[in-house]
Amino acid sequence: MNTSVPITQTPSGARWAGRIISGLVVAFMLFDLVGKVLVIQPVIDAQTHLGFPVGLSQMLGAIEAVCVALYLFPTTAPLGALLLTAYLGGATAIHVRIGDPWFFPVILGLLAWVGLILRDERARALLPGRHVR
Repeated sequence: MNTSVPITQTPSGARWAGRIISGLVVAFMLFDLVGKVLVIQPVIDAQTHLGFPVGLSQMLGAIEAVCVALYLFPTTAPLGALLLTAYLGGATAIHVRIGDPWFFPVILGLLAWVGLILRDERARALLPGRHVR
């Protein structure tokens, strides 16, 4: 007995909602990575507060840029979402370690997946109980 639910075409409203949510995630990540690459004073202060050498800022920005680029392109978006989740998981761990609020990177990671699932049939196929015809 096959209990899987077949994948259907994404409704237009869901696709647009997914694009908007994904766009918000990308906008925040771009804002963050540009600050890291340019090594502006708020980034220097944040790196110091988090216990990171300021010299790692540009490398972290570059890693973030690769994750965002992969997330933007439909063919690599699932890999990009996975890598963004990993990156944000590291950010969550750092915030927990120093006693800072940790929920923002968790919410951002969840939004990255919600946006992807709403805009991409292949991502929905990863959900339990779904299969591709």
